[in-house]
Order: sequence, then structure tokens, then C-alpha cells
Amino acid sequence: MAAAAKLVLDIGAMQEDFFADSSLIGIASALPIYRFCWLLNNCFNINFTREPELDVKLPGKKDTPDYYFPVYQYTLPTGTHAHMLYSLKNNDKKLLPEVKQLDYLWMIQSSTPEKDAADFIKYLRTIPDVQLAQLLQPIQLKNLNNLLI
Repeated sequence: MAAAAKLVLDIGAMQEDFFADSSLIGIASALPIYRFCWLLNNCFNINFTREPELDVKLPGKKDTPDYYFPVYQYTLPTGTHAHMLYSLKNNDKKLLPEVKQLDYLWMIQSSTPEKDAADFIKYLRTIPDVQLAQLLQPIQLKNLNNLLI
């Protein structure tokens, strides 16, 4: 009898597919996530909404509970652009420890993600409640797989 072949999950391929045609904006702001979404919705005339089933869950240690990181989503009615906003902090736990100075990550998926991100960053930098807005390269992020949903 032949041995069963093992199936291997290719995380690299999943990341490539998930982040295709996308740009990532790292944002620092002291506002809580619900206020930050309200701000973005008003400034950019979009409608980020919370999708609890998309929340990212990181398991806690032996005696600590799991950590949940809210994810908000907005897709243009035409379906041509998708936006996801990740909260990167939950108390002392960080979703992406390598960018600990950031509070939020805004992922833009479109046919022109770099141009769209540059336009958003330019405007974000004029908002007093935003201390930092910068373009991030996925290759910079060691824990990129934490963003896969």
C-alpha cells in the first residue's frame, strides 16, 4: 500500500495572492479604532465597517486569553477598490511587533494601489490626529502572515 502524500500549506503563495495589487499604509494615531474609523469615513467619504468575523486572533500564552485585533472593511460599490483597516494593538500585545510605533495598518487593493496609497498618505499627513502615515513594503514585515484573513 502506498504511503499518503503530505499536503503542505504554502504560506508564501497565500501571502502573494492576498497582497497582490495592494499597498500598505502604516499609521500612528492616539485615537481609539472606532474614532479613527469615524475620522477616515468623514475625511475620505468612505464607510469603514467592522467585520467581527474578520478580526485577527492571536492565541494567548498558557494562562492568558486570546488576543483579538479588530478589522474594518470598505469596498467600493463597483467592487474595484477594497480597503481594510487593521488595529495593530490590543493592550500590550502587537499584531506586527516589528512596527511597534504604528497603531493601524490600512491595506488598499486596487488597480493602482501605489498611486492610491500616495494620495491617501498625502492627505493623512494633514490631519492633526495622525502623527505618522507611511508606505510599508510587505517584505519589511516579518509577521505578514498575521494579516491573512
